[in-house]
Amino acid sequence: MNSLPQQPMVTARRHMVVAGHYLAAEAGLKMLEAGGNAIDAGVAAGMALSVVHSDQVQFSGVAPMLIYLAEQDEVVSIAGLGYWPKAASLGMFRDQHGGSIPLGLLRTVVPAGPDAWITALSRFGTMPFAEVAAPAIRYASEGFTVHPVMAKFIDRYQENYRRWPSNAEIWLKDGQPPAVGDLLVQSDLAASMQYMADEETGAAGRGRKAALKAARDAFYVGDIARKIVAFHGENGGLMTAADLAGYHTPVEKPLSIDFAGVQVYSCRPWCQGPTLLQMLKVLETIDLPTLGHNSADYVHTLAETIKLVFADRERFYGDPDVIDMPIERLLSSAFAAERRDRIDPARAWPGMPPAGEIPGFGGVPFTPAVDRSPSVAAADTSYTCTMDRAGNVCSITPSDVSFESPAIPGLGFCPSARGSQSFALDGHASAVAPGKRPRLTPNPALVLAKDRLAMPFGAPGGDAQPQGMLQVLLNHLVFDMDIQPAIEAPRFSTHSQPNSFEPHASKPGRLAIEAGIDPGVGEDLTARGHDIEWLSERSDAVAGVCAISANLETGLISGGADPRRSGRAMGF
Repeated sequence: MNSLPQQPMVTARRHMVVAGHYLAAEAGLKMLEAGGNAIDAGVAAGMALSVVHSDQVQFSGVAPMLIYLAEQDEVVSIAGLGYWPKAASLGMFRDQHGGSIPLGLLRTVVPAGPDAWITALSRFGTMPFAEVAAPAIRYASEGFTVHPVMAKFIDRYQENYRRWPSNAEIWLKDGQPPAVGDLLVQSDLAASMQYMADEETGAAGRGRKAALKAARDAFYVGDIARKIVAFHGENGGLMTAADLAGYHTPVEKPLSIDFAGVQVYSCRPWCQGPTLLQMLKVLETIDLPTLGHNSADYVHTLAETIKLVFADRERFYGDPDVIDMPIERLLSSAFAAERRDRIDPARAWPGMPPAGEIPGFGGVPFTPAVDRSPSVAAADTSYTCTMDRAGNVCSITPSDVSFESPAIPGLGFCPSARGSQSFALDGHASAVAPGKRPRLTPNPALVLAKDRLAMPFGAPGGDAQPQGMLQVLLNHLVFDMDIQPAIEAPRFSTHSQPNSFEPHASKPGRLAIEAGIDPGVGEDLTARGHDIEWLSERSDAVAGVCAISANLETGLISGGADPRRSGRAMGF
């Protein structure tokens, strides 16, 4: 591996923003420089990502968040994930679509992002929606130059964009994928955001919260809602006015565990976030430094841990508002010990191992199709995290692609196609049901140690997200790497689990390893039964982790951004 960092670590003493694109980081920094707090900055950066990463983040998509409120010394979670429309049914997908959830309007769930952004501002922010949205509106209306990550993904999915004229009109240039450096203007998206801002401004005399509600209502009951509902009605979709008007994102207490002297936080099991906590629980009694960083024993131990935890994810994880979910048991030391005992140091599980046994809980198993193709980057999601001088912290993983469902003509966005992460299988923990949320891959995380450390982190990358996040966290906490080298160090990912995205295929035994890990390690792992796939150095197929690490004892704030994608850190 090239030992020199591909990009420098950014340090600051006052505030920091890290985001999946430099313009989003700039948007967040502008809020902090204007006197806003970390929540204002996180929302600004997140909405900017829905413009500059609109191939992978939709303004009308999902936006799960973890927020640390310094004055209250409290962590809260904003779910930012919509539910299936009331007209959705498992039987429809089973009987009319052969047990699949097809591309297009039918995989649309209620858009959650706008409500999540405004909920964050109303409950915990200080600035108006119009000011926080201003950078995103400018980037959309004036345009920005297409960056390599966006060019790559639009090119890969160009046939999907061509399925819908409204998508092709926005994201293809003269019918072809844009080249790096082309100007991408999204006028309709800018107008949608501006309409919300104008509604807020018009209601300003009624007070800040009422004005923010007016911006929210512009989307969920106003002209935007009417256009979404009309398009669904005219094109065989399921969304109704009642589905939109009734949505409000939960604000809830997150999950957390102790690990290596810190507290690690995750959202609840409507997303895959708790898998990170489970992995850490399995590893907590293993002497990882003695195994040696990225040695064969180390890679094998982590890979087998991840496979065991993903088996539990498939068996138990689903919307806890709808199904019984034994999350306390899954995060217990006793359960972790049972799972740890299933790791054979000399032999890999040939595919996904059995899930743990928790009597009275768990859905029916899903039998995935086998996919032997090379591993590629999951084309969803970006990430941003922020910290202000008061110590508030925000960790956000906004998502939803623009090539799985049609953009609503005149609005400039695709309502959330996150239904692709449900299963059309009776009895599955994440089976389709009206009013139920899919099991989300985006999973922001946060580490806190009182008066010592604050570390928000997250990543794009589908099923690779918690795997990359785990490795970066261990690099930083256990192997004492600074945050930028911890992010850039070679990584690996397993693929034995059913892919979280429709059609949920798996690659049994597959362990993808970046160049930079010793070739002898790969030979050793092959002998243990892993199906080794060598990736390029710093491959985008192992997630794109971004993080802030704040040393609360010295006051130094460090930002780390992954060169595998297009992340950047900015601080002062």
